[in-house]
Amino acid sequence: MNSKISITLALAAVMTLTTGCSKKLGQMKADYFTVNPNPLEVVGENVPATVSARIPAKYFRKNAVVTVTPYIAWQGGEAASASYTFQGEKVRGNNPTISYDKGGAVTIPVKVAYTPEMAHSNLELAFNVVQGSKTYVLPRVTVADGVVATATLATVGSVNPALGTDKFQRVIAEKYDADIMFLINQANIRDNQLRTEAVTNLHKQIDEANADARREIEEINIRSYASPDGTMEYNSKLAEKREKTTVDYMNKQLKGKSFGELTADFTPEDWDGFKRLVEASNIQDKDLILSVLQMYKDPDVRDRELRNLTNVFEQLAEEILPQLRYSRISAKINVIGKSDDEIRAAYRSNPSELSVDELLYLATLTDNNDEKVQIYSTAAELYPTDYRTFNNVGLCQYRAGDYAAARECFAQAARLAPAAAEPQMNLGLVDMIDADYEGAQSRFGNAAAAPELGEALGVYYLKQGDNVAAARALEGVNSNNAAVAQILTKDYSGAKKTLAAISNPDAYTYYIMAVLGARTNNEAMIITNLRQSIRLDRTMADRARNDLEFSRFNISSVL
Repeated sequence: MNSKISITLALAAVMTLTTGCSKKLGQMKADYFTVNPNPLEVVGENVPATVSARIPAKYFRKNAVVTVTPYIAWQGGEAASASYTFQGEKVRGNNPTISYDKGGAVTIPVKVAYTPEMAHSNLELAFNVVQGSKTYVLPRVTVADGVVATATLATVGSVNPALGTDKFQRVIAEKYDADIMFLINQANIRDNQLRTEAVTNLHKQIDEANADARREIEEINIRSYASPDGTMEYNSKLAEKREKTTVDYMNKQLKGKSFGELTADFTPEDWDGFKRLVEASNIQDKDLILSVLQMYKDPDVRDRELRNLTNVFEQLAEEILPQLRYSRISAKINVIGKSDDEIRAAYRSNPSELSVDELLYLATLTDNNDEKVQIYSTAAELYPTDYRTFNNVGLCQYRAGDYAAARECFAQAARLAPAAAEPQMNLGLVDMIDADYEGAQSRFGNAAAAPELGEALGVYYLKQGDNVAAARALEGVNSNNAAVAQILTKDYSGAKKTLAAISNPDAYTYYIMAVLGARTNNEAMIITNLRQSIRLDRTMADRARNDLEFSRFNISSVL
């Protein structure tokens, strides 16, 4: 071979090697990258994204190792995601490899903890290159603009803690019964029936209620019965007579007393009572008796068939039927509790006169959180073993934003009643405030009986980034958090209904309505609700100014 040709070929080989390996990488271009989503969006408490890189042919050097670090950058600061490394085909290593001749594709995951400054920010990629013995940095590339932070409108502090409810009842209904027994085929009241313990107690309660301004005799009812032996016609007349004699007796006893109403009725043949007594008896042939009741519905036929069971009927006549010949006198007496004004007056003069339930009820009569704290604290001093008092003090402290004090009270309530759902749920809320989501999950698992748990779980799922589970947990809850979950799952009609049903809308309620207006392209809805939100809380103007939800609209008139 000609020596000149050999030299030329050798030079060409060196040049090829140099082109593929030795030359530095050129600047990365934004066109190489696509980002999903763009703009970025908060999910839970993080900003996740996926950067897809398409490296062109003849770009990536065979001996190069590139480490890419995504940054969310804003004026005055930045936050880095985990770095991602890929390499040329001549490099020994386990990183994804990019061909020099063909180029290649890589996927770069991004996850950065959200901070409010990121509302006005960029996603930038920084490149550190190691090529043989050389190390150098390529210029950063901006691949996405801004962060949509709608998920952060869901707040743990706005969740209603679980209330230890009172058991106060303004009116407590009491019922007292007494039976007067009759002999077979008779309707006269015997003296011994008027001296039974039940009858004596009945009259005692009626007398005491009549003399007590806080007890009211609402009704006295008399029901008279005949046993189901004999004809229906005869038993109807007999039961009616028993009713009359009992009514006459009670009218005399009630003379001069104040009561609501005296009512009376009778049952000619008490087959239901008969069946119940037979079922509970030890009669040997009771299954046979019950089968007769099942087979025959006509009362006279039943009576005849039972009498045909001679041995059985004798036992019925001795053990069962006498128990069905009676009049039952029932007195319904209402115990009237203190009025709201009386409870307030007692609290001012001497709180110890009030029961724990009256104190807990009193706290529900005010919307002032400071007054509630005072009442619940008084209840805790007077009734220190009732977990509800400490739980409810903590509830008020939580609403005031004093989460450390609230935790102490919730913990005391949990010590007093380890199985109670309310303090467990509320401790879970404080755990979420402290970003202890594992602790919150455990607490919520012990709070299934708390009616407020749905909203707490919903916000927990939102903070975990599971928007679908959050919307499911918040179903039926009318709150700002529920509306946020619906917006994030694109249930815009549901969010509109939820927001409209909130009884005491605040600045966040109107702001979320404005976001819903942006999502549904309703500019009038945006302006109206932003104006109201900012009127209630001026800081909402700063949020709106940087909120990408409104980037397509002119909101300058309300800022």
